[in-house]
Amino acid sequence: MTTHDDRRARMVEQQIAARGITDPSVLEAMRAVPRHRFVPESRAQQAYEDAALPIGEEQTISQPCIVAAMIEAAELRQDARVLEIGTGSGYAAAVIGRIAMEVHSVERIGRLAEEAAERLREEGVRNVHVHHGDGTRGWPMEAPYDAILVAASAPHVPKALCSQLVPGGRIVMPLGDPDSPGGQALTRLTLVGPSSWDEKRIGSVRFVPLIGE
Repeated sequence: MTTHDDRRARMVEQQIAARGITDPSVLEAMRAVPRHRFVPESRAQQAYEDAALPIGEEQTISQPCIVAAMIEAAELRQDARVLEIGTGSGYAAAVIGRIAMEVHSVERIGRLAEEAAERLREEGVRNVHVHHGDGTRGWPMEAPYDAILVAASAPHVPKALCSQLVPGGRIVMPLGDPDSPGGQALTRLTLVGPSSWDEKRIGSVRFVPLIGE
């Protein structure tokens, strides 16, 4: 009988490592976090498939390979303080929490924020803090952050997020209009000066739009 552990190991090998993700800390975190615990029970048998899955409130949990690509692009160290915009089910935050020292995650939908916080507690994740709020404002009370990951698309990075990074910090998010021919590009922006950014396009993606101020 194939177990969730077997499916998760196969997911990391076939969907993540095979697509070029090489950061050992990311691969280990993806092996460790039980994705089936972060989807509706009716979807648990699909949790390790190469697909996004619905989690309610017209939201989804991203494909495992997209989660891994975003986290690898953020170049997290063990002492990193991270802001995540778009908690969803809490899965990506749990993976980030296996690598970074501290994670603050902001979710605009109250029910999802409550459920994610409870799920993380049940899984024994103590370094991830879920907040209900407008992600476009970031979470200035705990700034600055070494990295900010945004699980929703926008034409440009909200100014509030830019102001909450340390020098040399990274923002990873999908940029672009989902209805345009070019679609969205998963992008890493590194703050290299007071108002100077180094930009790297990672690949084409499709995310729900970032909603807020």
